Amino acid sequence: MAFERVCALSDIKETGSLRVELADIDIAVVRFEGAVYALEDRCSHADVPLTDGDVETFDGAPTIECFLHGSCFDLRTGEPTNLPATEPVPVYPVRVEGEDVYVDTEADGTLPAAAAN
Repeated sequence: MAFERVCALSDIKETGSLRVELADIDIAVVRFEGAVYALEDRCSHADVPLTDGDVETFDGAPTIECFLHGSCFDLRTGEPTNLPATEPVPVYPVRVEGEDVYVDTEADGTLPAAAAN
């Protein structure tokens, strides 16, 4: 695992998201109900930033919504919870140490993200 610091915890609103532009990928770092998640900041259906959408509960799952067509993605797994998206987005393990948020961007993106509390 190769965790790298991506932001301060205070940079992310509680129940909100932050776009972090890294060398190889743009990441959406999301806070929701005390947990922190990281996923690729790109809707698998419309190729638009997920950080432009709302963070909410959809059918009992913590999600981020694509603002363009309304698909929601489970923050834990990247799986879409509704149409029109049918493909998941990559998720990445997260670690919070004090005020620092670290993401393992070298993970393959297919495993459920480890939400840090």
